[in-house]
Amino acid sequence: MSDNRPTILWLRRDLRLGDHPALQAAIARGGPVVPVFIHDDLVEGLGVAPKWRLGLSLADMAGRLDALGSRLILRRGEALDVLRGLVEELGAGAVMWSRLYDSDSINRDKHVKTALKEDGVEVESHAGHLLFEPWTVETGAGGFYKVYTPFWRAVRGREVATAVSAPADIQAPDAWPDSDRLEDWHLGRAMNRGAEVCRPYQRVGEEAAQGRLGWFMGHAVGAYDETRDLPAEDGTSGMSENLALGEISPRQCWHAGCRAMEEGKPGAEAWLKELVWREFAYHLMYHTPHITKESWRPEWRDFPWSDVEDDHVLAWKQGRTGVPFVDAAMREMYVTGKMHNRARMIVASYLTKHLMTHWRIGQAWFEDCLTDWDPASNAMGWQWSAGSGPDATPYFRIFNAETQAKKFDPDGVYLRRWIAEWQRGPTKTALSFFDAVPRSWCLNPHMPYPEAPIVGLKDGRRHALDAYEAWKS
Repeated sequence: MSDNRPTILWLRRDLRLGDHPALQAAIARGGPVVPVFIHDDLVEGLGVAPKWRLGLSLADMAGRLDALGSRLILRRGEALDVLRGLVEELGAGAVMWSRLYDSDSINRDKHVKTALKEDGVEVESHAGHLLFEPWTVETGAGGFYKVYTPFWRAVRGREVATAVSAPADIQAPDAWPDSDRLEDWHLGRAMNRGAEVCRPYQRVGEEAAQGRLGWFMGHAVGAYDETRDLPAEDGTSGMSENLALGEISPRQCWHAGCRAMEEGKPGAEAWLKELVWREFAYHLMYHTPHITKESWRPEWRDFPWSDVEDDHVLAWKQGRTGVPFVDAAMREMYVTGKMHNRARMIVASYLTKHLMTHWRIGQAWFEDCLTDWDPASNAMGWQWSAGSGPDATPYFRIFNAETQAKKFDPDGVYLRRWIAEWQRGPTKTALSFFDAVPRSWCLNPHMPYPEAPIVGLKDGRRHALDAYEAWKS
């Protein structure tokens, strides 16, 4: 039966029109649909760069809704209070949203759902952020997966529903409720001058995400297995920022990858495995939510990492460790808002092993600086590199940044792209780093590059292994 009362669509990390199950369900009720985004405590708690990037996505989503004769309503406050107020204003009969899987969001959503149902409001949560809901993938014994390869085997042959096209129109209410102005939220205020530097590197919104996916499938996926580890090459899909905010659905990505496999493009399966690695991170975050806050393996909670943000940590943050591959990667992050995946492993290994600093410090810094920040992938990546997580690289596997650079950037293109100090004619990208970082760091391209690493690669490796052996015994 159709219900002509308005339906409130609570948007979160699903800022798209295509393949949007919650939106489709709201339209199917037969009445007006009122999309709303709520600036609550969880939004306020976002890091600097993710919050700025969210603002760009919201502006794009608002424009796409306007083109369909709809509107994005912005409200600030506690989610339940805002939704109750809108239900009363509109006489709404239902509230719908796409599920999130971190513990803070789950707790908030359970509270909201229970309260609204007690008020007599229909409430539905829908899939859409993942390919496979975490509770639907089980081992033969009925538990959750703790190792990636068996997880991949369990899901690779599963049927994934076809992606649904964007609606041609969205019925509007007779009168729209008041809305905050996005610019009054100042979501990008803390980015300061970094916003202007970083903005050209963002592919914002659904149209940009679809365009990038099409380009990747047409031009780069075939060589993906060879080029994905080369930081100087444009060899990855670059979909992480769009998936993080739901500007594209994982189903759209999955089916594009499957079509590429059917066409015989050799890198397609490797890319699909990376898409499922994201699923695995969410699977673990859902079943073991402590992964975002403490070492996943209990025995690693007393490992002697330092929690002190000393001068070495500051040098790491500033991209001035004296280890070129590490420094280039950190500088790439400040200019582009992203960091190549191979470089992320090198950066994390150096912090947690050579500098013996707790992975939580790196995790928090990435949460502040990455425009493609994702709670599950960030936590999983840091714990994988540190050795404390599920299916992690062994602690004694310590990346040598120098040999990694020789292997994956043999001509030094990546290093020259991001490090200005030891170049006579620095690249524009390398110089942009000094425009992006905080003024309080007082960095400029005329400073000498560190003559030696703050912790040498051989000495740091030996110290890390000694600490590991002492801890084990």
